Amino acid sequence: MRYQNTYVTLDTRLYHEQPPTPLERPRAGHFNTQVAQQLGWAEDDTLMARWVEILGGQYVPAEFRPLAMAYAGHQFGQWAGQLGDGRGLLMAQVIDNNEQRQDLHLKGIGLTPYSRMGDGRAVLRSTIREYLCGHALTQLDIPSSNALGFVVSDTRVRRERMEAGAALMRVADSHIRLGHVEWIASFAPDLLGEFTDYMIDTYYPECRESEIPVLAFLQAVVARTARMIADWQLIGFAHGVMNTDNLSITGSTLDFGPFGFMERFNPAWINNHSDHTGRYAYQNQPAIGHWNLNVWLPHFMRLDGVTRDALADCLAPYEATFMQHYQQGLCQKLGLPHRSESLSVAFEWLTLLEDNSLDYSNSFRALLGLLAPEDYPYEHQLLTTMTAELSPEAQQVWQDWSARYISLIESSKLAEAQATMQAHNPVYILRNSMAQRAITAAQQGQFEEVDRVFTLLANPYQVQDIATELDTLPPDPHAPQMPISCSS
Repeated sequence: MRYQNTYVTLDTRLYHEQPPTPLERPRAGHFNTQVAQQLGWAEDDTLMARWVEILGGQYVPAEFRPLAMAYAGHQFGQWAGQLGDGRGLLMAQVIDNNEQRQDLHLKGIGLTPYSRMGDGRAVLRSTIREYLCGHALTQLDIPSSNALGFVVSDTRVRRERMEAGAALMRVADSHIRLGHVEWIASFAPDLLGEFTDYMIDTYYPECRESEIPVLAFLQAVVARTARMIADWQLIGFAHGVMNTDNLSITGSTLDFGPFGFMERFNPAWINNHSDHTGRYAYQNQPAIGHWNLNVWLPHFMRLDGVTRDALADCLAPYEATFMQHYQQGLCQKLGLPHRSESLSVAFEWLTLLEDNSLDYSNSFRALLGLLAPEDYPYEHQLLTTMTAELSPEAQQVWQDWSARYISLIESSKLAEAQATMQAHNPVYILRNSMAQRAITAAQQGQFEEVDRVFTLLANPYQVQDIATELDTLPPDPHAPQMPISCSS
């Protein structure tokens, strides 16, 4: 691998260097060969032979420079003070085979000075969920951390009960969060200029060409964040805990805790059982992204050339950027051109889904079965299942809507519409029930189901022979969707 460990060259107040605390008898859980090849890891015989030891904290290659980052944050809208890497270490930074910078971050590897009341460990169930979710979002072409692999061990970790300790090697384009700047503003304000220069030079070098690079940088972060959240909304992904310490400066999805993929469509869905007010409900994510950026940006007023009005100008395009990306994506999911008539039909479709608690992913995919049943027999079966759930009144609404929808797709462009729809509507998402089946098997020492789900999610837009009926089965319409705990 081509190492480029630059974070460790920054002021030592920003981090704490330390080795990982080894897990007891680590064993292979799953290994992501695609990521290994991307990183250049696969070209190093020692790394390949000793990956379980590395992820288990028993062996640290000489080129690694493990450190725990300090950062702060607003959690559920309240200032939480100093946080930091409480159970993870930035092990190394590399330039991958796509000429992109990547952080290798080992999660679940013991106590750090930032552990607070935690034990520095992760358990198998949360590790599998994060491993599969990063993989799923990456294959859906949504900016996200991914993972090289994970291990399970004999180390026992107490959560609600005693569980097996595990560790995950997370791979992301950056682990710098909005909370890093919040920490500097509160605890080391003299570092803000140096750290801002580092963020620009490392992640946004094109901003150096602007008259005021820091403003160009801030505008770019705002735009990337807006597009990332639009991608979440389009696929039905709910992060669950959008604190400022969980948002990356690069607009990549980071920190998978109580996340979920929408099944039966309910915009007010709360997937985090600790979110008693619904602050991080699916429908609130765009507004929370704006809120987080709004509390982040004023810290830069300490820098030359940055005024309150200039910061307002940086944030102002957020809503338009989000809406442009979301509306264009919504039209693509329906195979329609991006124009007002298409959007009218699209929002009527979402209302139909909501009013009848229909499955979000299956229903969008089923429209291929409406347009071309002979070419899409699987999707036509989804359509049959979907319409069977409708009441007589809803059946009429469906008939009226589908007629209008079909009329918008010109017959000469039907093939183009189908290709667009197939490319933007996955057959498979990581449903909570799917992840839980993989976790249950893994807790019994059987990782075949993790591998099957991983393979299924590697090609989410194509119907696959290895799939089972359970992989696309939504929950009972009268049962609440499964809430997920932050416990990990």
